[in-house]
Amino acid sequence: MTEREVAQPAVMELPAVHKGWLLVVVGIATFMTALDGSVVNTIVPVIQGVFGVSEAAIQWVVTTYLLVVSGLLLSFGRLGDLRGQRAIYLAGFGVFVLGSALCGLAPTLAVLVAARALQALGAAMLAANAPAILTRSFPAAQRGQALGLAATMTYLGLTVGPSLGGWLARAYGWRAVFYINLPVGAVALILGRLFIPHDEGAERPESFDLTGAVLFTVGLVALLLGLNRGSAWGWGTPRVLGLLGLAGVLLAAFLVVERRVAQPMLDLSLFRRWLFSAAAFSAVLNYICTYTVIFLLPFYLIRGRGLDSAEAGLVLTAQPLVMALVAPLSGTLSDRIGSRLPATLGMSVLALGLFLLARLTPATPLPGVMARLAVTGLGLGLFVSPNNSALMGAAPRHRQGIAAGILATARSVGMVLGVGLAGAIFTTVLTRGEVAGSLTALFDGVAASFTVAAGIALLGAVISVVRGR
Repeated sequence: MTEREVAQPAVMELPAVHKGWLLVVVGIATFMTALDGSVVNTIVPVIQGVFGVSEAAIQWVVTTYLLVVSGLLLSFGRLGDLRGQRAIYLAGFGVFVLGSALCGLAPTLAVLVAARALQALGAAMLAANAPAILTRSFPAAQRGQALGLAATMTYLGLTVGPSLGGWLARAYGWRAVFYINLPVGAVALILGRLFIPHDEGAERPESFDLTGAVLFTVGLVALLLGLNRGSAWGWGTPRVLGLLGLAGVLLAAFLVVERRVAQPMLDLSLFRRWLFSAAAFSAVLNYICTYTVIFLLPFYLIRGRGLDSAEAGLVLTAQPLVMALVAPLSGTLSDRIGSRLPATLGMSVLALGLFLLARLTPATPLPGVMARLAVTGLGLGLFVSPNNSALMGAAPRHRQGIAAGILATARSVGMVLGVGLAGAIFTTVLTRGEVAGSLTALFDGVAASFTVAAGIALLGAVISVVRGR
């Protein structure tokens, strides 16, 4: 029996209509959480004005959500394997809706931050189990298409989030941004109870590795917090160095513990499968590139070209719209010919798009900017569905939750690394240029950051092509 045969997770036979409703449920969840992540960023200045707090204080509304989601993805993926993905997923809907209601009712910033942590708890439960539910509900010949449709809903959430958030806040106040999740989440919870198939969790009784979970959660939160706040606090300050040092110690201890316990939270044997390891690493590289674009383009469009936020938002929709169109098609293609070629092509096209973005000038026509973003969107759409399908397909049935948790964690880590790396390069080049009196310092910083990102995408293409079938 080959490794490919061993890795194929068992699939439940579901009627076509049932599968369709299952996609609706997962699509609502991915859309809702992606929408919430992007929409809240838009209204942060509004909330700051209402509560009358500093910029450093209001950033915890965003940072807390990111840290809680990232730190708990792997734990909830493991719990899904032990207790059943359906139970954890449905509980995630309830927690997310409750957290959203409390966010809308928050009388102070402290209460809002606490409610955001609860909301993030629910989002982690959803994100860590959605790919596993789809993987065990769709056969290998349909897995890429199903994951691609879920990815499309994520991109649509990211696309409409900023404009919807601005409209809701302007028309009904900032609290409406959180209240909108209540009816949507309630409908999804009802549909989920009807159409998500039952699963029994682990076939043999296994215990939850609490020590490993604590080490990983605290270690990853310390790492992400240090990377996230490095630019604001200063990379050489005791706070940042202490957080990064603590992260190194705790994550190293986590690996030691996982090697020794009989039933680890993270089954390290998964990484002995080259396809799984390569797909996970490629995912991190891909998200680094994705969030480099998300971070840098507003600086270029608003500060460099003088566009207002609405105009910039319209230009930026070119990338996620193309991604939303291409992702399900790429997933379907990977079901027929395998994941390696579409994933490799996707990272190669992404590298080309980033190279073209690095050549932006103060006089580049806005349609030209959108065309470059469309190329990056094409690359991202080609890559994500096949790569996700490869990663999930390389994990056995009883490790689907862990695999989904790793996939979601790769997104969070890639996001923080992308913003941190792009921010460090951009600010360094910008500062040097301003000191030297350069009139193109901002554009030079954008070009340098995109050039590095293009190199990262090329590395991802190489890994995708050599990873095997």
